[in-house]
Amino acid sequence: MPETFILIPGRTSDQGCGISEGKFLEKYQREINTLQVPPGDMARLGLVDGDRVRLTGEDGQVVEVNITPAKKDELPEGMLFIAYGDISSRLMGGDTHGSGMPTSKGMDVRLEKV
Repeated sequence: MPETFILIPGRTSDQGCGISEGKFLEKYQREINTLQVPPGDMARLGLVDGDRVRLTGEDGQVVEVNITPAKKDELPEGMLFIAYGDISSRLMGGDTHGSGMPTSKGMDVRLEKV
């Protein structure tokens, strides 16, 4: 059964280091394609590092992604984090609210194990 979480995309230091080496190399791709999940939520849902989950966005967009536990106390339960990239972009809606930039913080997503 899918559960609803709040997704917070953003930049990471590993992403910044990886971009200087190249966006298509493994370090950068791993960073933008891995969802961080709070350890408590992982345990409650029976998820382990490397599992694949399906995220469904507010506008019905669906993506599959590998997960990893967030560092202890870095991400509160009920929230998810992914580095900006293809996956986070596919989950953003098209409405820019007149700003020219779609909402990219605090998106509701449904998560289920694949």
